[in-house]
Formats: sequence, structure tokens, C-alpha cells
Amino acid sequence: MADVIRAAGALLWRDGPLGEAEFAVIHRPRYDDWSFPKGKVDKGEHVLAAAVREIEEETGIVPRLGRRLPTSTYPVRDRTKHVDYWAARPLAGGAFAPNDEVDELAWLPAAEAEERLSYGHDVDLLREFLNGPLHTTPFVILRHASAGEKLGWREADELRPLDAAGRAEAVELAGLLAVYGSFRLVSSATARCAETVLPYARRLREPVGTEAAFTVGDTGPERAVETLLGLVADGVPAVVCTHGEIVSTLVTGLCKALGQKVPDDPALGKAEFWVAHVSDGSMAALERHRPKTTVPKSATT
Repeated sequence: MADVIRAAGALLWRDGPLGEAEFAVIHRPRYDDWSFPKGKVDKGEHVLAAAVREIEEETGIVPRLGRRLPTSTYPVRDRTKHVDYWAARPLAGGAFAPNDEVDELAWLPAAEAEERLSYGHDVDLLREFLNGPLHTTPFVILRHASAGEKLGWREADELRPLDAAGRAEAVELAGLLAVYGSFRLVSSATARCAETVLPYARRLREPVGTEAAFTVGDTGPERAVETLLGLVADGVPAVVCTHGEIVSTLVTGLCKALGQKVPDDPALGKAEFWVAHVSDGSMAALERHRPKTTVPKSATT
């Protein structure tokens, strides 16, 4: 909407020298305020990409996003600012370089950060983070990208490949999944699912494993959910790429097993994905995303 300013950022934290969490707060000389790193989403930019870009630009740190935090909405003159936030940990980065936009970066324990922050909505964000787990593990349920029309494919269905739109989606997905770090990659034993995660697999230089439990025609609800819960129990971040018929079963089963409310619509369109952030056998957050290049939903599986 024209009267809404979209922005993205993160509550960036690290382990302090005494084991206490420290939080990155930045000073902006233009406003003479202290806040968490954030910035406007560029036209055509995905909100996940915007969050990572803004953090790196303002702090010099490449982050790994963690659990989704509440959105901050507040007035800015005659408009409304809508800021999507995540928890984040430093993945890499060099030294902070002061500039005209941000001239100081401070790493502070929670109590000192709360005192330093200039705005109530940032204090609320910090308190919300502290009320949940510090460390979470991401698990992704991904529906394969666009693969043409099933009725027009005359060969074995497991060989049906991604179409041009699906290949573009797969490339974008590689960047979006990377904001959460590295994953174990598990795919349905079909070409369209394996191809959906292939660009990300090449980026990681990791293999893609296939699993009949996530393959349409080779599985059932109980087997699919049991296999997913086994991956979660291993504690290793994982992406499961599967089919439209199986997605709702997996999301519902995972939410029920981890004590999270099942979304009103757990289904996914092509190339859409859920990210469940798990800690100690419970789900701390659940978020849903789609690439900017995603084609409209269809009944094709």
C-alpha cells in the first residue's frame, strides 16, 4: 500500500565474554537515536533478503536469521511503518565502519541495551525475544516449484521436470533458504522436487537425499509425519521438498507434535515454504514465504 513503508531488520545477538547474550544496537546521527538495525525493503526485493542486506550494510556483519519476531508497526509522519523482524546471529563479517547513516555500533547486555534504546517498540521487541528461547533450529517444508501441466506430460510422472518459471523459482529459493544457514536437503524421489533444491545444494556443495516417505504415490500420512519428526529429533536443520498433497499433512503433524497451533491454511502454492523454528521439542515460531517469482497457485502436483 502506498501509505505503508515496508522495512525489515533483526535483533542481532551474540554470546558475550561471560556467556551472557549481547545485542547489537546502532546509533543514527541523522536522528540521534539508538535502535536495532533495519531498513526499507527495496522495490521488488524479498523481505528476507532485505533483512540480511540491511543488517550487513549497517553493521558490517553477515547474519544468519533465526526465529521470526513480532512485527513493529508505528506512525512516521502521515504514513505507517511496518517492520518485519527476526532474531539473528553473526555468520561472518568484518570490522564495523562508521558512515553518515550509522556512526556507532555497540554490543550490550540486555539490561544495558534496554536502557540505551530510544523507542518503546524496540524495547518490546527485546523483551519478546528474551521471553523465548535464544537458540532455535530451522526446519523447512517446501513445495516444489512450477513443473508445467501434469496432464500434458506423457512420460513417467517422476521424471517431470521444472519448467522455465520453476527454474527461476529454484534459483531464487537458493538465496532465500541461505538466509537461515545450511540445511540437510531431503527431497521427494521425483525430478521436480530434486530440481527445486538443486541450486541451493550446489551453493552448499551438499548432496540431495531422496526419501520415499515424502514422495507422492509412495507414502501415507503417518509415514510422512513420522519421517519428518525423525528429522526434527536429529536436531540438524533440514529442508524437506515435497508435493502439494503431502504439505498440509506434514505441517499439521509437525504443529500438533510440537504444541503449535495449526495454521488456518497449511497448504502451500508452488515454491512456497514454511519455516518452523524448533527448540527443546517445541516450536518457537512458524513463518511462511514465497519467492517473488512464484507463479500463481494451481492444482498441478
